[in-house]
Amino acid sequence: MKLLLVGATGLVGREVLRLALADARVSTVVAPARKPLPAHPKLEAPIVDFDRLPADASWWQADAVICTLGTTMKVAGTRQAFRRVDHDYPLAAARLALAAARLALAAGTRTYALNSAAGANAASRFFYNRVKGELERDLEALGFASLTHVRPGLIGGERDVARAGEGAALRILRLLDPVLPRRWRINPAPRIASALLEAAIAAAPGVHVVTSEGLL
Repeated sequence: MKLLLVGATGLVGREVLRLALADARVSTVVAPARKPLPAHPKLEAPIVDFDRLPADASWWQADAVICTLGTTMKVAGTRQAFRRVDHDYPLAAARLALAAARLALAAGTRTYALNSAAGANAASRFFYNRVKGELERDLEALGFASLTHVRPGLIGGERDVARAGEGAALRILRLLDPVLPRRWRINPAPRIASALLEAAIAAAPGVHVVTSEGLL
């Protein structure tokens, strides 16, 4: 299968890329990114500006999309910037992939797996959860034959840029792990990546949710 990976440079995205390149079921990975990625025989990594994605690029035609794009309010700086990265970019990629399939007169990209978040809810009072929920809702409206929302809690792994508050929370949760309810435990990035990749390959019809408990 040909896989389109959006967000290959983040913590979970890097794990998806590693797993996909090593998986015999995946023939090609297209990973549009802002900066160059290490070369690999199975990898096509076009440099893009996510504010101006090329609608006519042939690499939009893929069998499945995995999206792991995401930022934080601290990095984004404003709510508008956060929404652009965590909602607008993933939705734009979904629309372009579907449009490419229609232009090719083929079944094309009918499968989408999203790295969302625990608590995603379009009606939430909390801005972060509301944006994640709105993205899930808007993706469902596009009509993918197979759509999976993977909803991790706190993600375990080494980031390129450390997040101070998240690091402290991870340390506390590791100490309390034996007595914590399953839904509050740390979700390792490789497990999240594996769930996303398996969802993309399986392409089970309908809308599916993988909860944080399912990622342990």
